[in-house]
Amino acid sequence: MVKAAFDHVQDWVFDLDNTLYDPGADLFLQIESRMSGYIMDALAISEAEAAVLRDRYWRDHGTTLAGLMEEHGLEPDPFLEKVHDIDLSGLLPSPELRAAIAALPGRKIVYTNGSRRHAERVLEARGLGGVMDAYFGVEDAGYHPKPHGLAFERVFALAQLRCSAAAMFEDDPRNLAVPHGLGMKTVLVGPHQEHPHVHHSTEDLVDFLSRLV
Repeated sequence: MVKAAFDHVQDWVFDLDNTLYDPGADLFLQIESRMSGYIMDALAISEAEAAVLRDRYWRDHGTTLAGLMEEHGLEPDPFLEKVHDIDLSGLLPSPELRAAIAALPGRKIVYTNGSRRHAERVLEARGLGGVMDAYFGVEDAGYHPKPHGLAFERVFALAQLRCSAAAMFEDDPRNLAVPHGLGMKTVLVGPHQEHPHVHHSTEDLVDFLSRLV
């Protein structure tokens, strides 16, 4: 029954962080710590104040970076380089995930609010190098983040995506609203949450993908 809902899909779009690896890898703890450090240095504020801004900008702007750019005029590239310079030794290759993605018909695309370089490093650590046909970072969206419509518009145009024949996999339900509105199949990767723009949810991506082929 699930397979039939995806029989038309030819473009498979995957978020990166906490989607193509388990949140238990705790990469975001490293990223958040480095974000706070960057904010402390850039704005000359305390760690507690930096943590508050980091979370507020994520809620209000989609990403911490977007808030820093809009409210403080910070340059994005030094920030992205700093916060993604993290230890990936906790990530292990997943031959099962690689096989499940490779078996999907059509193109496989990664689209992250992180940088392209971060995507490349994570994909290699997970053993997914070469299985993706393309990957896009926030720089490809002109630094506009998901969940904003302009971000999707720019990246999907670059990817030449036909949304009516595409599916989006995300761990953040906010980032599925626009793809749903564009006619894409949407899959929340993580604990089930009720949202009108989420078609399916799964806590086991490998199992879910294996049921689509």
